[in-house]
Amino acid sequence: MTDTAVAATSFVEKLEAARRASVRLATTKTDLKNSGLRAIADAVVAESDRIIEANDLDLANGRENGLSVGLQDRLRLTPARLVGLAEAVGEIVALTDPVGQVVRGSSLPNGVGLTQVRVPFGVIGAIYEARPNVTIDIAALALKSGNAVVLRGGSAAENTNRVLVEVIQTALSSVGLPVEAVQTIDEYGRDGAKQLMRARGLVDVLIPRGSADLINAVVAESTVPVIETGAGVVHVYLDESADETMAVEIVHNAKVQRPSVCNALETLLVHESSAPRLLPPVLSRLRESGVTIHADERASAIFADVVPATEQDWATEYMSLDVAVRVVDDLDAAMDHIRRYSTHHTESIITNDVAHAERFLAEVDSAVVMVNASTRFTDGGEFGFGAEVGISTQKLHARGPMGLGELTSTKWVVRGSGQVRG
Repeated sequence: MTDTAVAATSFVEKLEAARRASVRLATTKTDLKNSGLRAIADAVVAESDRIIEANDLDLANGRENGLSVGLQDRLRLTPARLVGLAEAVGEIVALTDPVGQVVRGSSLPNGVGLTQVRVPFGVIGAIYEARPNVTIDIAALALKSGNAVVLRGGSAAENTNRVLVEVIQTALSSVGLPVEAVQTIDEYGRDGAKQLMRARGLVDVLIPRGSADLINAVVAESTVPVIETGAGVVHVYLDESADETMAVEIVHNAKVQRPSVCNALETLLVHESSAPRLLPPVLSRLRESGVTIHADERASAIFADVVPATEQDWATEYMSLDVAVRVVDDLDAAMDHIRRYSTHHTESIITNDVAHAERFLAEVDSAVVMVNASTRFTDGGEFGFGAEVGISTQKLHARGPMGLGELTSTKWVVRGSGQVRG
């Protein structure tokens, strides 16, 4: 048997082990799943030195290989970030177990009882890049929702993810849960990712997280059903009635608080009548924080020393301290721009006009739409879901931050007493 055949057999064996683990998890009691989650949270903190040592190696490799500053930030784990991840896992313990929840039910006139209940998917595949936090987040959410998970975390975080999976598996074993419930296929490289995308029948659903190129490749090539998590070309629109203080604070927070994440602001749109009033204070605050301004001609005429914006800027997810700025004629022009360039992730309007706010909420077709709030709130933790698997930008099954409920399907339970159909 060739080395390739051995690798392929081993890969399939991993997925078959995940399937067996998923069968067991589907009927595992909530208390035992919560014990596993607590063990994972404790282990992440206890093994932080080991995790960070592996992460430092990945970061060094990333710098040597030209990994962007934004991806380096996503890749980086610090003691504080690990504590935050452990706390997020702890929060999942407190959440209601979705498995077995009754969605709806009724009794037919003949006495047959119908109940629709939540059930796990089974085996979830995840493909992502330079995001070791996803390893913890999806493992915890999968466990609580009764799913096994197979992870392909990418070469940029290979050392970190290997240690994280080892830590998780040790924690699962310590409470009597199957270690095969959480597995990595990073050792198979890109070929492993391709095999995962074609593992229909062994993997029930695939969730990609990363660049637009990665997500589009998975959507195009996968024979396994995909829940699409989109890139974040995120917009904030400053309406003509926008409050100056609110505009300055929200725009700054949305862009600067953590620029490398998918809910960070990328394009700022400003009503032409409010641009002379709002652009100087808003952009000055951004520049003080090191943000490079890519501005159209009308914005450049109001705020000097900017980089001229190009057509490409409107469609760019910078993941860095860069922002595109455009002055628009009115609310309709702002929404037209969003319809053309948005990735349907998150958009926010800053306004004191209730009618404009309601139009924006009703007509903008994104997973999350906001009024007078920072786009950084689009997050499973902020929404009260504990951790999140990702932000779904599609319209089937799930949309927006994906928590426990979004990692379940449903089945119908029918109870009769001998009825037959006439």
